[in-house]
Amino acid sequence: MLRDIEAVLFDLDGSLVDSMWIWEEIDRIYLGRFGISLPEGLQSAIEGMSFSETAQYFKTRFDIPDSLDQIKETWNEMAWEQYTHQVPLKDGAREFVAYCHNSGIRLGIATSNSRQLVENVIKVHGLLGCFDCIVTACDVEKGKPAPDVYLEAARQCGVNPEMCLVFEDIIPGILAGKAAGMKVCAVWDAYSKEQDEEKKRLSDYYIKNYFDIMEGLSLPGGLLA
Repeated sequence: MLRDIEAVLFDLDGSLVDSMWIWEEIDRIYLGRFGISLPEGLQSAIEGMSFSETAQYFKTRFDIPDSLDQIKETWNEMAWEQYTHQVPLKDGAREFVAYCHNSGIRLGIATSNSRQLVENVIKVHGLLGCFDCIVTACDVEKGKPAPDVYLEAARQCGVNPEMCLVFEDIIPGILAGKAAGMKVCAVWDAYSKEQDEEKKRLSDYYIKNYFDIMEGLSLPGGLLA
């Protein structure tokens, strides 16, 4: 999987950290403040959208009176405590990130989440210094499944797209990585388990967790504690 790979690029939620479960509850509570029940299929409708695109979607669809900046700030405030204390890394992610970092492989995060939450959760786990770049979908023209966020991450890592390996848990993200001309490894996540067969079909590789990769690697010294 890592042969000829110079950069590994991670989606955040559901791929690097186990956090997808948080957002449905945040959406339910947030909409409840306006007397709106969480509609069925909302999570699927906003998959892959940037943080800003999602805020615009909520404002338009649910006629939210707050500004886009107010909506995003409220979401950040609602998620901050959970991202700080309740969001774990995916199994084996720490060890795999350490392996790549110690092996000279460039590391990036390409996410639809907000930069505040990304930097917070990575810092909490002591991994912020391992990453060469963090790119959010708000930094580029189009969110996933467009390739923009992954192409920008490759650019910031100084690596050609064909030398990049992407880890993604949802179909729009897998499509974004493939559209960028990169190898893509699908990651199992409880949130998207019903899509597993399609994820396997669309991606180059599939893992249950990062220990699946680590079993086949000889580890350099100095893994992160």
